[in-house]
Amino acid sequence: MARPFWKMHGLGNDFVVLDARRTPVAIDGAGARAIADRRTGIGFDQMLIIEPGADGTDAFMRIRNADGGEVEACGNGARAVGRLLLEDTGRESVTIGTLAGPITASRAPGGLVTVDMGPARLDWREIPLARAADTLHLDYALGPVSDPVAVSMGNPHVIFFVSDADAVDVAGLGPRIETDPLFPARTNVEFVQILSATRVRMRVWERGVGITRACGTGACAVGVATARRGLTGRRTEVVLDGGSLHIDWRDDGRVLMTGPAEISFTGTLGPALAGG
Repeated sequence: MARPFWKMHGLGNDFVVLDARRTPVAIDGAGARAIADRRTGIGFDQMLIIEPGADGTDAFMRIRNADGGEVEACGNGARAVGRLLLEDTGRESVTIGTLAGPITASRAPGGLVTVDMGPARLDWREIPLARAADTLHLDYALGPVSDPVAVSMGNPHVIFFVSDADAVDVAGLGPRIETDPLFPARTNVEFVQILSATRVRMRVWERGVGITRACGTGACAVGVATARRGLTGRRTEVVLDGGSLHIDWRDDGRVLMTGPAEISFTGTLGPALAGG
């Protein structure tokens, strides 16, 4: 059967969104890779499937990367699904279940969406790492980058500080770091340049995707990492290739992210793709 979809993005981090609350979706990793193909499918960084909620949530967001793998969290995706649910319900906030735990999405001024991504996880077991380590000063180096911070936002991140983020060989370093044995679940990789006490520049290699224009959980992890190092305060503007996200690492440990979520177009998956 054919199935409607939304094509959405958050600062250029793009998604195919399917609503499976009434009619289940059976798309496995191979089916997701076919839809992700930008020549023969639709193309996406992540596929987001909205499923019925449970345990007090309004919906559940299932996430697959472009390589077909299912992942725990997606910050930009949470804003996209949050926008759809806010418009659908007419409410000021909604709660979205994920494999990393529940996320609250709320309306913000200027048509933006704020998502409460929950607490940052800082213990080496929570990242996870393959061995006990100091996550504030991780004993790891590759070529010109070293001494990163490790943070989990429900998914793993490792953050390197550099003098010029735009000069970093993200395509060369990213996949090697992502698949290093130190990271048994693989990892997202961020390269960060400090611009001021309230503003940083970030580029990202996403696990299972590659270079993307934005990564919401990555921006959250960066806001936490820069504050932990004393390089910024707890409120930070993170400037990505696609634009800016505003991160607030609250005193209670929860991380709030505010940014846009846009609908590019809507369409219908043909039977060959909708069948998984």
